[in-house]
Amino acid sequence: MSERLGMSIRHHTGFTYDGVAKASYNEARMTPRSLGTQQVQTSKIAVRPVVPVSTHIDYFGTIVTAFDIQETHPKLEVEAVSQVESWAATLETPLGWGDLRSERLTDRFSEFLLPTHRTALVGSVLDDITAWQKLADVHQCAEAASDYVRNEVFYVPGATTVSATAQEAWDRRKGVCQDITHVTIGLLRSMGIPARYVSGYLYPEQEPLIGDMVEGESHAWVEYFSGSWTGIDPTNGVRETERHIIVGHGRDYDDVAPLKGVYQGPESTQLGVVVEIRRTH
Repeated sequence: MSERLGMSIRHHTGFTYDGVAKASYNEARMTPRSLGTQQVQTSKIAVRPVVPVSTHIDYFGTIVTAFDIQETHPKLEVEAVSQVESWAATLETPLGWGDLRSERLTDRFSEFLLPTHRTALVGSVLDDITAWQKLADVHQCAEAASDYVRNEVFYVPGATTVSATAQEAWDRRKGVCQDITHVTIGLLRSMGIPARYVSGYLYPEQEPLIGDMVEGESHAWVEYFSGSWTGIDPTNGVRETERHIIVGHGRDYDDVAPLKGVYQGPESTQLGVVVEIRRTH
């Protein structure tokens, strides 16, 4: 079994308004969930203004904290703090292409095979798909697609907006982890490989030291189905490691945005996002 890391994660975000908001309804997806590669020990979310919150699991299995603010407020702040133990998954023998494309699986994973507005691709980006599909197995195919996107779409903070699509990022040849993930998902789905968007956190140091607090990041990567869901991080050119902490899954970013909602009031601006991660053991 791979090394187990204990991680303490603090994620702070929110919105400030040009004046005051009269009311707002919001959903936060900032709480990790215990899964096959991680165990959540504690988690809590604090909201300011202080209001009652409710929690449920959404359609894709992500923990959602919902809250309704019916008082005027110049600013909304949400802070999530979690303690998680994580470890890397073992790469398993994949299904053959015939099994992967069986009617049973294509029906089961139809939501992760169809393009969305965010992940649809056309044109030259699809030129190498036929060659990749001749590779020995799905793992090799996913690695080829991931490497291709990483080499063609450069990681440039601020190059795109949060609403950018895979095609826009490809045409510009630059973007952030969200964009690189969307392009990779689009390629995998075009080859008939079920692929889903993963939202979470990445501890940036390859050899985390116990007790060190570092500035982390809200991160995105890909899971594709090969008989089981298998993670790969095209932005960093690695498979999902013990340094990746999963918050949620979806068809694309829109399904797992950390904080979204509607409000009545003047224009809003997102607060600076702070993610701090400390290795605890």
